[in-house]
Amino acid sequence: MSSCATAATPTADADAPTTTRPPADETLLSKKRRADRLHDLPAAAELRERRAVLVAAKTAAATRSASTSGRHSMDDDPEQSLEELASLADSAGLEVAGRLVQRRERPHPATYVGAGFADRIKTTVESLDAGLVISDDDLSPAQGRNLEKILGCRIIDRSELILDIFKDHARTRQARLQVELARLEYSLPRLKKMWSHLGRVRGGIGARGGMGEKQIEVDKRLVRNKIRDLKRDLTSIAARKARSVSRRAEEFGVALVGYTNAGKSSLFNRLAAPENGVLVANRLFSTLDTRTRAWDLGDGVRALLSDTVGFIRNIPHHLVASFHATLEEVRSADLLLHVVDVSGDDPLGSARAVRKVLKGIGCEEKRELLVLNKVDRLDPATATAEIDHFARQLGAAVAVSAHTGDGIDDLRDKVAGLFGSFWEELELELDAGDGRRRALIAANAQVLHQEDDPETGRSKFRIRIDPRFLGDLRGAVEDVDS
Repeated sequence: MSSCATAATPTADADAPTTTRPPADETLLSKKRRADRLHDLPAAAELRERRAVLVAAKTAAATRSASTSGRHSMDDDPEQSLEELASLADSAGLEVAGRLVQRRERPHPATYVGAGFADRIKTTVESLDAGLVISDDDLSPAQGRNLEKILGCRIIDRSELILDIFKDHARTRQARLQVELARLEYSLPRLKKMWSHLGRVRGGIGARGGMGEKQIEVDKRLVRNKIRDLKRDLTSIAARKARSVSRRAEEFGVALVGYTNAGKSSLFNRLAAPENGVLVANRLFSTLDTRTRAWDLGDGVRALLSDTVGFIRNIPHHLVASFHATLEEVRSADLLLHVVDVSGDDPLGSARAVRKVLKGIGCEEKRELLVLNKVDRLDPATATAEIDHFARQLGAAVAVSAHTGDGIDDLRDKVAGLFGSFWEELELELDAGDGRRRALIAANAQVLHQEDDPETGRSKFRIRIDPRFLGDLRGAVEDVDS
């Protein structure tokens, strides 16, 4: 979105010379990358542009819903929702100068907030010398345009803020393409707000030509073509990702899921990557790309542990859709470790928000183990009672501290036990020359007992193994049963 505070929009003048059409290389896509960056501003203007006022409209319907249910969480508490928005702003390198909440029956269709409250926002922005307003809800193109005219400064919404964070944290080609796709899909209905070169481009044959098409129509066609190309590239990447995941189908897959900044990356490093771990930062969405490592569960049992992108409340649907390929590890996992920060402001609400997203991507039936992280931050006098309370509300859980290592052995033992429940225990007998089946057992089974007969060379095994391998062992099992 364009900045109303730092750049004047050229206006048409009958006596002024007509402006020429921007050269071909000055397309929407190249201009958009420059215009919407929060970083490319002169030093003096940059400080003001990075100072933001947060705004939320609390609807009466949400208030009635919270009162009726008796259950309050960030989903119906604008102050807590703004606290999350402030964390997002911090992750984007912004300074939160102020916060404002309006309670109304429903958002105003033209300006999101009422006229009087819009004036209050303008006064607050001027008194705090802020150059940016961030809405906690997504704004329609018309709401954004009208508010910027009233406030005289730039306004962005939650989606645009998240996209800016995603852009800075994307590392792999897949993540960068997904961010670009989400940004373009978000920008498409907002082009009129961003650009002033909306006159018609001369068309037809010869020097005079016809009316041609409006520049905005040219821009929209460019964006749609780019979206089509990105979707084609991401479909190809998703197919390769699916093949890669399917090749690991014989392994026991465990995926870390949870609210962003719940400590998933710290736990991942503690469990599977103590020497060469993933980035750990006290900011939202510090992990955007999926990482997978082998995790030794003991007794010859191994799992593949994946660290995934964190979730937040009210994450826009189009962002979830754009990052479907990144969530492939979650959909293919045998077990989800749902990490919850028990020291946070609203652990129960965070856990429910994560489960809501999991349901949205078709993973609500996945087996889940709750991991209550950051127990070292709880008051020792009340820690046990708090942990028991969360377990009663959310289900069976293991309490850990990724920072200190407390509870890590208990978590490993619990996962190893669940791992065994996925497998079948059986007995079989193999000839000395049955190298193929012996190799399969060595690589993929937990051997509980082995008895070798030195005279015949045959071996009797009692093993625990994934049911997917039973077809390869069926003949040997039947020999024992008979």
